[in-house]
Amino acid sequence: MTRWENYLRSATAVLEAYDGSVPLHHFLKSFFKSRPQMGSRDRKLVTQLVYRYYRLGRWQLDMPVEDRLLLATFLCETSPEPMLEALRPAFSSHMAASLDEKLAVAGLTWDAGAVFPFLQQLSPSVNTAQFSRSFLQQPRLFLRARPGRKKALIKQLEQAGVTYATVGTDGIALPNGTKTEAILPEKGWYEIQDLSSQETGQRFHPKAKEYWWDCCAASGGKSILLHDIQPDLRLLVTDVRASILDNLRKRFTEAGIRDYASKVVDLTSPHVGGQLPHTRFNGIILDAPCTGSGTWGRSPENLYFFDKARIAEYAALQKKIAGNVVPFLAPGGTLIYITCSVFREENEDAAAYIQQECGLRIVESTVVEGYNRYADSMFVTVARKES
Repeated sequence: MTRWENYLRSATAVLEAYDGSVPLHHFLKSFFKSRPQMGSRDRKLVTQLVYRYYRLGRWQLDMPVEDRLLLATFLCETSPEPMLEALRPAFSSHMAASLDEKLAVAGLTWDAGAVFPFLQQLSPSVNTAQFSRSFLQQPRLFLRARPGRKKALIKQLEQAGVTYATVGTDGIALPNGTKTEAILPEKGWYEIQDLSSQETGQRFHPKAKEYWWDCCAASGGKSILLHDIQPDLRLLVTDVRASILDNLRKRFTEAGIRDYASKVVDLTSPHVGGQLPHTRFNGIILDAPCTGSGTWGRSPENLYFFDKARIAEYAALQKKIAGNVVPFLAPGGTLIYITCSVFREENEDAAAYIQQECGLRIVESTVVEGYNRYADSMFVTVARKES
């Protein structure tokens, strides 16, 4: 048996054992831990095979697993692949071809609805053809340069010989998997933040001395962005998870942010106000819990295992949270509702609820498209409370 066949066999073993109950990268760690004979190169190649397999969603599932692994490698990669040279030379000679040309070589027709079985649930503005094809590509790693640090970061990247591209005002795109810690030692100079997430900050317009509340703050990426736009803020960050706020405090320390308040708050409680140190905010960022469907290019196992019923569960949670936080918006204040979802029920339907049931005026609602630029896709609604 050749080493390529061994890699295919190991990848097949992963696929047979994995049930989607934990993130794939966590499962792979335990899988490889039980096989210490596999070296780092072996682990990397098997990991790539498994992720490629899931990038096809539920398309061509009747194909033998090893054949589907080779097909996925052919469709997902553009550089020469020794495995295909050895096992599928007909594929190997067309690695740089377009997707349509590759499909013709394989004798197949692309089926967007099989790759992404939730097309009917998408936000109306999403281009289904582009979106389904984007799963064949690994999203890039994006940095956001902190104020005044972009030139210094680029200099360090160039000195390290790292391929990069500047995007927008402060964004830097890197190959996925770049070890930023090794080449960019000053953690306070940048944040690892997806391009679409960075662009949500274009809707933040904080003024000095205003009170702002990042109510589902997680590890604080949006709050750091907000602070970089206007450092002279009165900022409250909350989350329901104490452990995630511990991570936020560490990240804030690295970012040099010290003047803020943090608190564990359950936003599903009818008594949210009793948990808050301040109850009138000029701006509220609601980066809501969601399916994460706009980020599945980074976790393509969700294409295979996601249960459609969870969309309604998240949508109900989002509306409940929105209804509980809107009362703390000051007259003239702004709610910025964000998801990393591409599903209508979590996006446009939530915006309609915020307007019709919460009494805010919608200023903007848009899908921030990442699928056509190697980034995540997000949704943002800006809603204002009339004075």
